[in-house]
Amino acid sequence: MKNIPNHVAIIMDGNGRWATKRGLNRSEGHKEGSKTLEKLAIHVLNSGVKYLSVYAFSTDNFKRTKEEVEYLMNLFILMFKSKFKKLDKENIKVIFSGRKEPLRKDVLDAMNEIVDKTRNNTKGILNICLNYGGQEEIVDASKKLIDEVSSGNLKIEDINKDMFYKYLYQDLPPIDLLIRTSGEYRVSNYMLYQMSYSEFYFTDVLFPDFDEKEFDKAIEEFNSRDRRFGKNK
Repeated sequence: MKNIPNHVAIIMDGNGRWATKRGLNRSEGHKEGSKTLEKLAIHVLNSGVKYLSVYAFSTDNFKRTKEEVEYLMNLFILMFKSKFKKLDKENIKVIFSGRKEPLRKDVLDAMNEIVDKTRNNTKGILNICLNYGGQEEIVDASKKLIDEVSSGNLKIEDINKDMFYKYLYQDLPPIDLLIRTSGEYRVSNYMLYQMSYSEFYFTDVLFPDFDEKEFDKAIEEFNSRDRRFGKNK
C-alpha cells in the first residue's frame, strides 16, 4: 500500500517556457497550465491526498509586465467562474491563501464566489495561493498575534509553533511533499512555515506537461524517503 501524503504543495513553474519552446505567446502557456491544474487537482485529491496547495501567483509576480499580469487576472476569473465547476462536481472545496491588496475587485468577487459554492464539499481541499508570499504570511500572522496579545485575548507564554498555524492565511496541516516543476531548485518564498519537514521533489517537466503520471512518479519517490523528523531509525 502506498504511503499517501496528507498535504501536497506544488510550485507550478514553467508555463511561459512551455509556450516559448513552441513559438507561442506566454499567455498560451498560462492557459495550458490552467487546464493541467484542473485535471491534476482532481487526480491528486482522488488519490487520497486531503490538502493540495498550489502556487498560482506570488506577491512578486506583480513585477511582470502589465499585459501578462492583466491576462493572468482575467484567466483567474475565467477559471473560478466556469472552469472550476468540475471541481465543485467532484466535491472539492476551494480556499485561497494570500493578501487581498492590490487584487482587482472582480478577481476578489470570483474568488469569493467559488469559495461560497464549494464551502460544504468534503472530498479534499484545494488551497490556491494567489498574491501570496511566505515571508509576508509570517509577518501578517505575527501582526495578528500582536493584536491578540495587545487586546488581552492571548498571553505571550501561550504562543507556540503549533498554534501559530491558526494565524496563517489558512489553518492547514504541515506540508508532507513539496513539488516544483520546470527544473528550478528553489522554494521561491512559498509556504515557508508549513514546509519545515516536507520532502522536496524537483522535476524538469514544465507544469503544463505535469500530468497524472508525473504526479504518480512523485508519490513513488515520496514512498522511498525515510522521514524521521529528527529521530533515529
